[in-house]
Amino acid sequence: MLEVDGLRTGYRGRPAVFDASLSVAEGEIVALVGHNGAGKTTTLKSVVGLLPAWQGGVRFREEDISRSRAADNVRRGLCFLPEDDFVFTDLTVEDNLTLARFGVGSQGRASRDADAVRAEIFEVLPVLRERSKQRAGTLSGGERRMLSIGMALAAEPRMLLVDEPSLGLAPVLVERVMDLLAELVRRKGLSVLMVEQNVDQALRIADRCYVMRAGRIVMEESAARLAARDQWWDLF
Repeated sequence: MLEVDGLRTGYRGRPAVFDASLSVAEGEIVALVGHNGAGKTTTLKSVVGLLPAWQGGVRFREEDISRSRAADNVRRGLCFLPEDDFVFTDLTVEDNLTLARFGVGSQGRASRDADAVRAEIFEVLPVLRERSKQRAGTLSGGERRMLSIGMALAAEPRMLLVDEPSLGLAPVLVERVMDLLAELVRRKGLSVLMVEQNVDQALRIADRCYVMRAGRIVMEESAARLAARDQWWDLF
């Protein structure tokens, strides 16, 4: 589904990611973990097209997207969920979902009826149905995170790039969000590349894991084998 080969990128001429290579198979959850400032979010932004790849290549569904714009990659089915609550706080939940759908559908990629897509989102995220007429700015932190996931689903993605889904959430909500990502993979056949500081929760749902340190991938391991380690600080 996704292949990143020798990626080098950064900000204002200063490199932050060096020769990073990783892959995600169809229907797979892959975690990318590491210390703060390791280059994890930078990697996601470059993959989706928000930052240019200085060197190396990015292929999505066997298509080279190394020089593609983020908007075009979204229409290809690659969606990025940033760590902050990317919702329109003055709009209702329903309007947020409609706007997310319009942004893709108006460009001709989305082919199915918007009501059918929204019904599927409400089935997976019933809390959004309950809050559909409520302004997004009045939702709890966990509900806003659910809404941001719902907005991504409105674009009918094939793959989600998820940055710190647990950030700012209570432990019980972290489990709910992680379980939701795992359910989306099972029910909709999505692939997920997830950056996460909560290593325990990430390894609980991931199939494989990459460890990043100082802008470089230093380890690839199955989530089960990595979870069996007594500690991870020597890797970070």
